[in-house]
Amino acid sequence: MIKARARAVDGPDQPFREAEIKRRDLDSRDVLIDIKYSGICHSDIHTAHGEWGPVNYPLVPGHEIAGIVTDVGAEVTKYKAGDRVGVGCMVDSCGDCENCRNGEEQYCLKGNIPTYAGVDKYGEPTQGGYSSHIVVTEDFVVRIPDAIELDVAAPLLCAGITTYSPLNHWGAGPGKKVAVVGMGGLGHMAVQIAHAMGAEVTVLSQSLNKKEDGLQFGAASYYATSEPETFEQLAGSFDLILNTVSANIDINAYFGLLKLDGTLVNVGAPGEPLSVNVMSLIGHRRSFAGSMIGGIRETQEMLEFCAQHNIVPKIEVITADEIDSAYKRVLSSDVKYRFVIDISTM
Repeated sequence: MIKARARAVDGPDQPFREAEIKRRDLDSRDVLIDIKYSGICHSDIHTAHGEWGPVNYPLVPGHEIAGIVTDVGAEVTKYKAGDRVGVGCMVDSCGDCENCRNGEEQYCLKGNIPTYAGVDKYGEPTQGGYSSHIVVTEDFVVRIPDAIELDVAAPLLCAGITTYSPLNHWGAGPGKKVAVVGMGGLGHMAVQIAHAMGAEVTVLSQSLNKKEDGLQFGAASYYATSEPETFEQLAGSFDLILNTVSANIDINAYFGLLKLDGTLVNVGAPGEPLSVNVMSLIGHRRSFAGSMIGGIRETQEMLEFCAQHNIVPKIEVITADEIDSAYKRVLSSDVKYRFVIDISTM
């Protein structure tokens, strides 16, 4: 077994502590990665706090992983020692179902294996990127382009693909008007990606506090949703709305901003069910949809797209000892726009 340094949490109300975890010895198609950076996602916080269901503690979160390959199994063909690579939200799937065969492993019909808080094919709990090393089968490792530094690459493995995938699937591009709800870790990526795809982008945020940033990221306009006139002024304006917030917002008000045949896609995951007035959809043949990350092939495509268009998240690099304070700051919206842990500080 391979020993790795880590930061673990022992319960929903417990602080992070130093830990040593074991990674499996390399199987024939496994890749050993020396983790350099790991992003902090809101999903990490939800899971660590036990808000999405029972958790098998101790837990090592982290599914925005960037590092360097240090060793590979005997049958690995895609990577070699020294390669710059990343791992996102999943580390395996059945590989046999229709969705997996179509490159949509995130929707594996038997359930994909999450990077942490899951159980792998060997029956062992998965532990994430708040650690010095990880072992992953080569099919769930992606190559980080040389044009992207490892620290800013890490959040692309969740925030980047979570927004790229629905924008790509629903055809954000020239001639399309796209609204992004929220200007946090996901939202600031969505604005950059949609703009690079050629869409006309509008930010819908609770206040105008981040307006200057939003315009710099590529938004053509920026509106405060706390102002009732926003919903009157923008009624029937958008082909696509990407909701990146996890709060329980009045989703029906946002349906009114869609054009005929427009779609609102949720990528934020609120802790409680949203109340939907079906008449808000029926009247203009609108659609309400959801999207979850992307497959491995699309994740690699996203990385190449971001490298080509010089799209990177705005980050704040922290030490391993600052994880607890970073969680508190995320919950109070005190981050622009993504925390990334420097794993060398473990």
